[in-house]
Amino acid sequence: MSIIVKESDLIKASEEGLDEFLNVFIDKYKAAVGTEVAAETMNELNAYQHTLLAYDLFRDQINEGGFVQLIQNGYGGYIFHNPFAKSMKLFGAVKFGKLVYAAKEIYDANKDELEKETTEEEFYSMYVDFEAFDELEEQFFEIEEETTCIVATFVDENIELFAEVEKN
Repeated sequence: MSIIVKESDLIKASEEGLDEFLNVFIDKYKAAVGTEVAAETMNELNAYQHTLLAYDLFRDQINEGGFVQLIQNGYGGYIFHNPFAKSMKLFGAVKFGKLVYAAKEIYDANKDELEKETTEEEFYSMYVDFEAFDELEEQFFEIEEETTCIVATFVDENIELFAEVEKN
């Protein structure tokens, strides 16, 4: 499937900020595969597109509820069992890639417990049980803006990998 973005949308969004620029692509990806990542739709996007979609998903989940929420919402495999961290390093976001690798170690060592069905009370107690994620979340908050800038620059410099740009 070909993802097409309008040049005018990119220009307008880039004037509004990095997040808006990236959202032009991300919104198209979500329209193509839906808001939930599923095995049936994995082939709809290329590896670069998946990396950008995964970064958006990662940011949303970590900012809202941290690694515990990300994993409990079913995104552990998508983030940690795909080359997401390696891809982010290739984009130039080396610190972020290392952070994801560190979180993957915790995830891999505790996967069954982290992914089990929980009650609301059990879910909240996981934040105490997995305090090891706290430091990584803090590190992410410190590098999020820089990482987003790196990602947006990579997308801008390699735009053809992320979408076909339609002149208008």
